[in-house]
Amino acid sequence: MENTKINAWEKTLNGLKTWARINSPWVIHYNSGSCNGCDIEILATLTPRYDLERFGVKLQGSPRHADILLCTGPVTRQSRDRLLRIYEQMPEPKFVVALGSCGLSGGVFHGSYNIAGGVDEVLPVSAYIPGCPPRPEAIIQGVVALLNSLKEPKG
Repeated sequence: MENTKINAWEKTLNGLKTWARINSPWVIHYNSGSCNGCDIEILATLTPRYDLERFGVKLQGSPRHADILLCTGPVTRQSRDRLLRIYEQMPEPKFVVALGSCGLSGGVFHGSYNIAGGVDEVLPVSAYIPGCPPRPEAIIQGVVALLNSLKEPKG
């Protein structure tokens, strides 16, 4: 009987955590070597015109408080260690979103001597948002799709 109460309590608590994670994700942005086109689109996404905050998304300055890492640009050899350090500082569960052609594959910089590759060659990526640069609508759609994938299936 007591074990059933503990399981019900854990299930309720886990459901509450999932609800909070979906309805109020905090993101941190990292430019790992891009041309700033994607960065401008991320900033446009956060403006009142597109208003990513209506989904509860908040831009956070510290990786210790962020749930989602928005990473733009190809990973350069110089930024690889910083990117790994930021990822390791994020609390579990953490998610990585690769933005733009460069973030997905290295883009026009692919094959360059100082490029380690796309974000997925360094970190486990949860969502990919293609484009050069991706439009704010695509960024919103990708983040919302990531959040919807966290919902537990009903059944």
